[in-house]
This record gives sequence, structure tokens and C-alpha cells, in this order.
Amino acid sequence: MPPLPPNPPTPFASSSSPRLLYLHGFASGPNSTKGRAFESRLARLGVATERLDLRIPNMEYLRASAMVAHTRERIGGERDRAVLVGSSLGGLIAAHVAEVDARVGALILMAPAFGIIARWRARMGALEWNAWQERGWLEVDDWANGGKVRVDFGFVRDLELVDAMSPKSPDVRVPTLVLHGTRDDTVGIESSRAWAAGKRNVTLIELDDDHELTTSLPLILAEAERFLAPWLGGGVS
Repeated sequence: MPPLPPNPPTPFASSSSPRLLYLHGFASGPNSTKGRAFESRLARLGVATERLDLRIPNMEYLRASAMVAHTRERIGGERDRAVLVGSSLGGLIAAHVAEVDARVGALILMAPAFGIIARWRARMGALEWNAWQERGWLEVDDWANGGKVRVDFGFVRDLELVDAMSPKSPDVRVPTLVLHGTRDDTVGIESSRAWAAGKRNVTLIELDDDHELTTSLPLILAEAERFLAPWLGGGVS
């Protein structure tokens, strides 16, 4: 689907709620704790949340480009609008979608995985990184189903191509709420600070938490509800 014409972000009509899509993180799934918490909180406001499954086509052959395409498909038709909520890798994918699709009216990003490939490479070291490339797969924890799962190196190549299409990594113009833990050692908060710097449309809230943001979840939900008020037709106080 080609990018739609630019469209200024405006509140959704009060007669109908926005399509709200939740994008989970790497090795997670649609039944994640944060995804279910968002669904439960917003359901009390009469807003339905669709928790996407981004393990596309499956975890072993994960592809960021397929995640972007799937998210855009789930927004609906050309006249539909959506708010995207993304965690970690899901946050990065949500930002990439918002960059190219004018149907996205707002973003909520939790510990978005900006620069994740460079961080992985530095953390793994040359030997382990080269081993992944030469062997073709890396074994990681499967947070959704338990145990271990293989991820092929094609995921890295594909994500590099997706990132390369966004020299401003990525260039998002819609209102965006970023929530990031200061003790995050998976995706350092420096990446969100750098991305948010100078962007009037981005609000960064720093939390005393780690990458999972579990302790901060009640605060995150409250801040998200407040942020979403204009897009929920005034249904949030």
C-alpha cells in the first residue's frame, strides 16, 4: 500500500471511537501483560483495542517489513483512522507506520526500540554477532510461549532496510507520547531522549523502571488515557 496524502492530525468524531491497535514487542505476543492492560482500561471507556500478532510470518522468520504492512492493513480503509500503541519493537514499528500512513492520528510508544540493531550488535560482541550471521539463526527466549525459539539473521537484514528508509529514524509528525524507564538496559532511554529532542509533537515521560515497565503500568495507563482524550471524542475526563 503506497503512502496516503498528508493529512493533519485531528480528533476523531465523537460519534465513533478510533480504531486502537496494540503492537507487542520482540519475542512477545498479543497476549502480553501490557497489551491486555490497555485493552481492559480502554474497554471501560467504550473503546475497543485490537491486539495485533506481529510474529509474522512466524517467530523464526520474523520480518519488520511484514509487521509494517500488517499494521497498515489492520487500520482498515482509506477513510479509517487509528491510534497505535507500541511496546519496544512494536513501538518502533508503530513509528514507521505513522511516518508513511496519514491514517495514524497519534502514537503511544513504550520503550520504543530505536537503534535496536546497533545496540544488539554492540551488546553481543563481534564473535556472537558473526556467529549469528554465519549460522543463520540465533536462539532467544520466547516470552509469549515459553522456552526458546530461533530467529534467523534475515530479520536483521530486513529491519536494516526498513530503518534505512527513515533517515530521521523515523520522521513522525503526529502527537506522540513516549514512556521510557531510566533503568532500561535493553533499550537505553538515551535513544528516546535523542529521538524526542526538538520535536514539539513528542512528549517524553521518564519513569523509574526497567524495560518491562511493569511497576509503572498504572501510571502509564493513566497518562495514556489523558493523552488519548482528544482522540476519543471527549469521552475521557
